[in-house]
Amino acid sequence: MLRRTFGNTPLQVSAISLGCWIFGVDWWGHYTDERGVEICRFAYDHGVTFFDNGDAYGNGRAESVLGKWIKESGIPRDKIEVGGKFGYDFYSDPGTPGSHRERKQDFSPAFLRKAFAESCTRMGVDYIDVYMAHNIKLPQFRDDMFAELEKMKDEGKIKVWGVSLGPAIGWREEGFKAMLEHGAKAVQSVFNLFEQHPGREFCETAVATQAGVMARVHDNSSILKDVVKIDTTIGQNDHRKFRDQAWKVYGLKKLELIRHYADDHGMNMHQLACKWLLQQPGMTTITGTFLNEEEIKDACESTGKPDLSLQELKQLAADYARDWDLGPEAHPCDLKSSITEAGTIRSTYVPSPVLIA
Repeated sequence: MLRRTFGNTPLQVSAISLGCWIFGVDWWGHYTDERGVEICRFAYDHGVTFFDNGDAYGNGRAESVLGKWIKESGIPRDKIEVGGKFGYDFYSDPGTPGSHRERKQDFSPAFLRKAFAESCTRMGVDYIDVYMAHNIKLPQFRDDMFAELEKMKDEGKIKVWGVSLGPAIGWREEGFKAMLEHGAKAVQSVFNLFEQHPGREFCETAVATQAGVMARVHDNSSILKDVVKIDTTIGQNDHRKFRDQAWKVYGLKKLELIRHYADDHGMNMHQLACKWLLQQPGMTTITGTFLNEEEIKDACESTGKPDLSLQELKQLAADYARDWDLGPEAHPCDLKSSITEAGTIRSTYVPSPVLIA
């Protein structure tokens, strides 16, 4: 397993990490506690040491499942890395089970401390390696929150802090501001071969500020796992119901146009998706939505597959910029934005401020 650091911090994590959100919500089917423990065990046995979690995933359930595995495994705490998130006040706004709606958020220092303590209790840990403001937007940025995170780092309660951006793809300005103005060392964002912005810009900024990027939705919501078909039915509880039809129709067409890269390098499409991400400068770890052992194994094995050549990477970038010559309907979905009146902006490359200065 490859191991990488978050920029110039001393924290090193596995390049493939397990996204524990699958244990907290039933968007991908229900996972019992026992099944969650099995998946964590399998991931660790295949080299995964970083387990990315969040207190809002099932209102603490995902953290409890991870905590159950940590306790049962007997693995020394310093042999694994634990990710956590804060900001959703599900204590006063629990929401409806299975719902996708946003809930009350609180990024005050007092709530930050409360959320941290509760997360540590559920996971059975006394520190969190990567702690992130969950789906924070520009109007919610506050200096006292960032100062409190720094204080917690000095106290040894966290090792690296940053921002996890979402829920939808976008929020470019939040990522820029967190790294450039507040010193965040980790940014998590939707980033994959078919949705390259703003992940590419975050990677450029991370390189310049000596931070690291965490990629989620690395598989373009399963298109790049090669398991979605044109007649695949998306259920009402499935998170992919928010995707438009173009995501599936044109995603499958793009998949066939890049399949030869996987064939040429002796890997499957899922492994190609992982390999491409791991070759992006500034990329620290893929926080994957791995639904079973096979998907974990694919991702872990991708780290040992041959790298794509510079020419292949350039060709993929050129094809992406032209939407693989499939027309305007094949263009990636609009990005969410805090600075546009409509709240969205066309997906396109915008140079990082570090390249403009």
